[in-house]
Order: sequence, then C-alpha cells, then structure tokens
Amino acid sequence: MIQIEDLNIDLGEFHLRDVSLAIEDGEYMVLLGPTGAGKTVVVECLVGIYRPRTGRMLIGGDDVTGLYPEERGVGYVPQDYALFPNMTVRQNLAYGLKARKRPAGEIDGSVDAMMELLDIAHLHYRMPLNLSGGEKQRVALGRALITEPRILLLDEPLAALDENLRSELAAELRRVQRALGGTFLHVCHSFEETSEVADRIAIMNEGRIVQVGSMDDVLARPADLFVARFTLTRNFIEGVAEAVGDGCRITSADGHVLASSQGRFEGKVTAAIRPEHIEVLAADSPDGGLKAEVADVRLRPTYAEIQLDAGVALIAHDRLHGGQNHAPGQAVSLRIPPDAVKVFPS
Repeated sequence: MIQIEDLNIDLGEFHLRDVSLAIEDGEYMVLLGPTGAGKTVVVECLVGIYRPRTGRMLIGGDDVTGLYPEERGVGYVPQDYALFPNMTVRQNLAYGLKARKRPAGEIDGSVDAMMELLDIAHLHYRMPLNLSGGEKQRVALGRALITEPRILLLDEPLAALDENLRSELAAELRRVQRALGGTFLHVCHSFEETSEVADRIAIMNEGRIVQVGSMDDVLARPADLFVARFTLTRNFIEGVAEAVGDGCRITSADGHVLASSQGRFEGKVTAAIRPEHIEVLAADSPDGGLKAEVADVRLRPTYAEIQLDAGVALIAHDRLHGGQNHAPGQAVSLRIPPDAVKVFPS
C-alpha cells in the first residue's frame, strides 16, 4: 500500500539517508526512534510538506512524490491535533467533506457515523478549548478519517497524554484501525506505546531506518547495539568471544564466562541480555551459573527490578515473586539461557 524507496532529503544540519520502507494494505506500522531520528520528516514527506532530493513514494501503486498534499489521499493527524479553534466538534469533523463539496445529507450522515465510532457524539457542540487531551485526540482522528483517506499518518498522537490515558487511547486507535481495515503509520518514541498498537515496527536512528520487523522479531534479534538499548535491554557485558560448536563462549574482563547460542563469534564483543531473561536463584542452586549479590530491589507496577553485583552491574526483572524472595546483600546465582545472550562485535 505504501512504498518509500531510497528517500533522501537535506534540511540544514539534518539529513534523511536512503530511507526505504514497505507498509502492507491494512497494516498498523509504527515508526519508532529517539527524538531527532527523522520520524516526523518521513511522515511530512508522505504528506507532501517536504519534497525529497532523491527517491520516490508510492501509495496504492501511484507515485505521489510530485503531487500536492491534497492530491495524495492521505489523512494526517499532527502532534498538536491542529483543530480549528473557532469550530465545534461537529464542524471540525465536517470540514473536509464540505471542502470536497459533498451533499449536506451525506455530510450529516458521515459525521454522525464517525462520532458514533469514536464515542464523541455527546461532544458535538463543544469547542476545542473545552475538550480534554483525549477528546481532542478523538476529534482529530475523526476529522482525518472522515474523508476516507487511503492511509492515515499519525505524528506522536498520544505524546501529550498522561500514562493511563495513553494506554486507553492506544487501544482505541487499534480498535478503530481494525474496524476500518485501514493502513496506519504511527510515529512515536515510546516502546511501551508501540507494543500496544503495532503489527510491525520500523526503528530509526540518525536519519536512517536500522531495523524493520514484528515486535517479537526485534526483541529476539536486535540488529545492533542501538536497537538493543532502545528496546530496553539493560545489561551489557564486554568481553572476548571464542567460537564453540554453533555458538560461542564469552569471557569478561573480570573472568566471568557466558555461553551464547546466537552465532559463532571470535574476538572482542559486547553481550546484551534483557532483564526478563535473567533468572535469580538461590546461591547454591544447581541450575545457577554466574554468582552475584543483590544490591537493591525496586518495585515497579508489574514486576520487581533486582539490581545485582556480579563483578559487573546487572538488572533482572522478577514478575513471578515480585522480588519478595530477595533482599540487598543476599548471595544469589543467576541462570542466563544461551539463547538470551545476544552478541555484537565491538
């Protein structure tokens, strides 16, 4: 449905370089990355705000690279929602249809249906000034969808909302996308928000797309150390690898040894381990390997974060016991499965 091919653009000190991305019809794709990675620039190129120096963009097989924004059939929800402040909710929703000179009866029917879909019919007479952040988000979404665009582009649509409302409206976005069977491209920098909505994710860094895949793919096989860090891997151990069988053995500077089944590596490497993959066991457990001491236990909403001193600082997440079996100063052993140790050449 959407094809971006070798997109390059120069905006002063910022550059997009060789950005290519294919988004399937009916897919919810999230463009994820830190602030300044270039996510919004990609969306604004699709909208038609910027023209690329080289490359092209296709929507539904049509090359839209040289078209004006209104010719592209694209719905767009900017980060600040950009609602018309002097119009009611109903008037904001109707604006795009009136601009296309649709019959009054058709406009009324479409607006009523959209308000029903988004559960905002009770707000129809209100002005944007009197709406909450979540209500503004729904109105902006409805205004973009009501013209039946081929794709919907959402630029940080939940960034201004508090955490609880963000989760609720992320589920709402996903529900609407499934109900309409639409193709959504959603920009954000929150890994948690991404996990709520995405079929696939494209991770950007410094003007380039560095990895594309499902959430499971990216967590299981990060393309590089940047992706590993950005997707909340917390543990990194530098050492020297020696190929053994189908995997390798990594010896850290202080003599700790880790086994990895993630490839035959030789020489200096960095091992990356997600905190949920470290199991904290009793010091004398026969299943344990690496010896450590509990430095601290911090309770989070859905797990306990156990900070460990194993010669290097490590972090484990305990969802089963909530950290209640561990206390600072306690000697423990750690079980780290070989397939959980991701290895990157230094």
